[in-house]
Amino acid sequence: MGTGVWGRGRGWFCSRQMLLLLLSCRLASAPVPAAAQLRYSVPEELEHGAFVANLAEDLGLDVAELSARRFRIVSRAGARQHLEVNLENGILFVNEKIDREEVCEAGGACLLHLQLVIEGPLELYRVEVEVLDINDNAPAFPWQEYVLEVTESALPGARFPLESAQDPDMGTNSLRTYQLSPNSFFSLEVQSRSDGSKFAELVLERALDREQQRSHRVLLTALDGGVPERTGTARVVVTVLDANDNVPAFDQASYGVSLPENAPAGTLVIQLNATDRDEGTNGEIEYSFSGHAPPRVRELFSVEPRSGRVRLKAPLDYERASLHELYVQAKDRGPAAVAVHCRVLVRLLDVNDNAPEVSLTSVSAPVLEDAPPGTVIAVISVLDRDSGANGLVSCELSPDVPFRLQASFRNYYALVTAEPLDREAEAEYNISITARDGGSPALLTRKTLTVQVSDVNDNAPRFLQPSYNVYVLENNAPGASICSVSARDPDCQHNAYLSYSLAEGRIQGMPVATYVSINSDSGHMYALRSLDYEQIRSFQVQVRAQDAGFPPLSANVTVTVFVLDQNDNAPVIVSPLPRNGSVATELVPRFADPGYLVARVSAMDADAGQNSRLSYQLLQATDPGLFSMALYTGELRTARTFLDRDAPRQRLLVLVRDNGQPPLSASVSLLVAVVDPESAKSDFMFLKPCSPRPARNNEPGPERLPARKPRAAKNALNAASQIKQPNTDWLPPKTQLAALKSSQSLEDVGGIRRGVQKEPDRLRTLVSPLSDFQKASGAATSVWAPRYGPLYPPLDYQHNVYIPGTPTMVGNKEGPLFLDQEDKSSFSTFGKRKKMSTYCDIHDNVMINNDLK
Repeated sequence: MGTGVWGRGRGWFCSRQMLLLLLSCRLASAPVPAAAQLRYSVPEELEHGAFVANLAEDLGLDVAELSARRFRIVSRAGARQHLEVNLENGILFVNEKIDREEVCEAGGACLLHLQLVIEGPLELYRVEVEVLDINDNAPAFPWQEYVLEVTESALPGARFPLESAQDPDMGTNSLRTYQLSPNSFFSLEVQSRSDGSKFAELVLERALDREQQRSHRVLLTALDGGVPERTGTARVVVTVLDANDNVPAFDQASYGVSLPENAPAGTLVIQLNATDRDEGTNGEIEYSFSGHAPPRVRELFSVEPRSGRVRLKAPLDYERASLHELYVQAKDRGPAAVAVHCRVLVRLLDVNDNAPEVSLTSVSAPVLEDAPPGTVIAVISVLDRDSGANGLVSCELSPDVPFRLQASFRNYYALVTAEPLDREAEAEYNISITARDGGSPALLTRKTLTVQVSDVNDNAPRFLQPSYNVYVLENNAPGASICSVSARDPDCQHNAYLSYSLAEGRIQGMPVATYVSINSDSGHMYALRSLDYEQIRSFQVQVRAQDAGFPPLSANVTVTVFVLDQNDNAPVIVSPLPRNGSVATELVPRFADPGYLVARVSAMDADAGQNSRLSYQLLQATDPGLFSMALYTGELRTARTFLDRDAPRQRLLVLVRDNGQPPLSASVSLLVAVVDPESAKSDFMFLKPCSPRPARNNEPGPERLPARKPRAAKNALNAASQIKQPNTDWLPPKTQLAALKSSQSLEDVGGIRRGVQKEPDRLRTLVSPLSDFQKASGAATSVWAPRYGPLYPPLDYQHNVYIPGTPTMVGNKEGPLFLDQEDKSSFSTFGKRKKMSTYCDIHDNVMINNDLK
C-alpha cells in the first residue's frame, strides 16, 4: 500500500490509494462484459468534492467517451451515494461526508463496494473503497462519577473491576490504555478482552481503615492511540465499608455457550451460580452485569438478579456479530458487600434465515430488436448474508424467454440475449429471475425485470388491398375526393409513420399529377379536373406508401379509376336533316299499303349504356292515325291507306329520347308529301366507264371543281380498263366515323353493317352540303358509288341505278359520309326533284351527281 498526503478542508483531496487490478479481459468471440476490480482507500469525514481516484486513467478509458458510453456507478436500491464519478474528467470524488463509525458498525476494515458499468461495448468493474479511520472520537466513560464500595477487611491485592470507557474509533485510534491519578492505597491494571478491547481493574495496595478514612477519590483517565492523543476521564469514589467476612465465588471464572441466531427472546442462555459461606443477608447473592459490560450486550441479554439466569432479550443476528462477551458480577446483600465477576462468551450458530438479495441493473433499456445473440441486457448481483452453504446462491430464469444468464464476477451475472428478437411478435418481456441459496430448507427470492424491445425499420408498409378499383361519375367537381388508400406498417413510432405519394406516370400524354392528387398523411385521393366519360373511360395510378425509417421502406399499389357515364349528352338527329333552313320532305305514293316505310329517323347519343339507348316517338302529326313510329328503330310507316280526304301534306314532329335519368331528347320535323303515280317521273341513267380526267380550265379558288362538259363527253368510249380504289378524300371525318361506330345508333337504325353483310352489292349514297360557289357551278347534291376493293367483285353497272328518295346520311364540309343503303328500299320514283345525273372522273374514281329536275 502506497502512502500519500491527504488533508482536510476545501479543495481536492489526495488519498492513500491501493489499486488491485484482479482481472481485465474482453472476449472477442461473444459480447461478454470485461471484468476488473479496483481498490482504493480514503479517509473518513472528507468534504463534498474530495478527490478519491482517477478512474478513467486507472481503467484506461477515454474521457471523451464516458458520457456517450453511459459510465456510471450502480448502487443498490435505497443505498446512500457516498461516492460519485465526474464524467467530464473521470475522477471519483466524495459525494457526501462519510462517517466510518456510522457506515461500518462492526470492527475490521470498512469497505464500500461499488459497481461500475460502461456500455458500448459493455464492461463491468468492481471497486472497493476502504474508508480509513481518523481519530475523530475521544474515549468516553458511561458515568462521570463511579462509586465503588470496598470492605475494610479487604486484603491487599484484591481486584475491583471498573467501568470501561468506549471509543468508536478503530485500530490505533481506539482505546489504548487507562491511567490512575497517584494515591497511596490503589493501583491500576489494564486487561484485554478476547476482541482486543481494554478494561481496567483497581488493585488494593494496602489495608483500609474505615475509622481513619471513610472514602478515597481517584481520577481514572482513558487514552487512545491517535495522533494527537485523545482522552476521557471519570471520578472513582471508593467507599470503605465495615467488614463482611466472606465474598461470593462463581463456579467458574469464564463460561462458554452456543446459541442459534434465530433463538427467540426469553431463551435461557446460561444459569450462573455463585456461593457465599455467610448466612442470612450476608449469604444472599444478587447477580447483575458488571459496570464495563458494553451497551450492545445490555440490549441483547438480561440477568435475573435472584436466580443468576441469563436470558435472551432481543433477536440475535449472526451476520452482524457472531460472538458476544458478557461480564456478570455477583455480590451478597450484607454490609460492605464485595462484587466478584465472571465472563460469559456467547457464540452464535448461523442458520439459514436470510433469503438471497437480488439487485437488478438495467444496462440496455430498451434493447434493439436486431441485437445479435449475446447482447448484454442487464447486470444482476446477488447477496446472501448467511455463511457456508447457506450463503451459496444460484440463479435461474423463467422458461420460454429468449435470454440467458451468464456468470461474471462471483455472485454477479449478465443477462444476455440467447435468440434473435422480433418486436412485432413480442414487444415486451417480463423476465422472472429466481435466486436460491444452498440452505436446508432453501430460501429463494424472485425479481421481475421488464425488458422492452425497441423497434428497427425492418418491415415495409403493406396496403390493405392488393389493388383498388375506384368508380367516379363524370362531370365531377375539381378537387372532389374520389377514394382513400390505406397502408399499415407493423413497426412503431417514426418507422410506422407513412406518407403517400403518386408515382410518376402519364395519362393521355399528360402527367398523372394533373389528373389526381393525394394527401400525403391521410391517403385521400382527389380529382384535379372534371372527368369526361366520352374522352376517357378509365386510367391507372400508382400510389406509393413510404415510412419514415432510416433507410425508408416503401410499397406501391395500383389504383384503377373507372369513369362512370352520366346522361350529359342529348341525342343528335343524324337524318333526316332540314335543307336550306326548310323542313325535311319525304314523298309517299297515295296508293301505299299500310306499313309502307316513309322514312327512317336516325339519331346518335355520345353517352353509353342506358344513357345512349334511344327511343322514338311521334309527338305531333297532322293526322295522328295515319302514321306509326317504331319505338327503337325510328322507322316511320303508314298505319293505313291514304284516303281522298287526307291532306296531301302531312306535318310530323318526331321526338328522340334517351333512357338516362333524367332523360334528354331531341326532335325533328318532317313534311310528308302524298303524291299520285302519274305525277312522278323517273330518269334512269346507266353508268358508263369514263375517260381519263381532262384538264381543268377554271381558275384556282377556294374550292376547285371540274369544268362542265357536254353529255357526249361523259359517254366517251375510252373508259379506264380497271376498277380504281375509292378516293380517300371521300372518307368521312373522324367525328362522323365516331357517330357511325356508335353501337346504339347502329342498332337503332337497323344495322348498317348488317345491311352490308346481307347485300354486299348495295350502292352507297352520299349527301354533302354545298357552298354557294358549288351550287352556282351545278355541283351535285346527291352522289353514289359502288363498293370497290379486292374483297368485292366488279358490279354490273346496268344494275347501279340510283333511285331518288333513298335515305341518306348528311356529311359536313370536311368530307362526305358513307352509309349503306337500307335493307328495305321504299318506292320513291315519284317526286318533284328533276335534276339530271352527271358523271365525271375525279381522282380515278367514279363520282355520280344526281340532278333531279
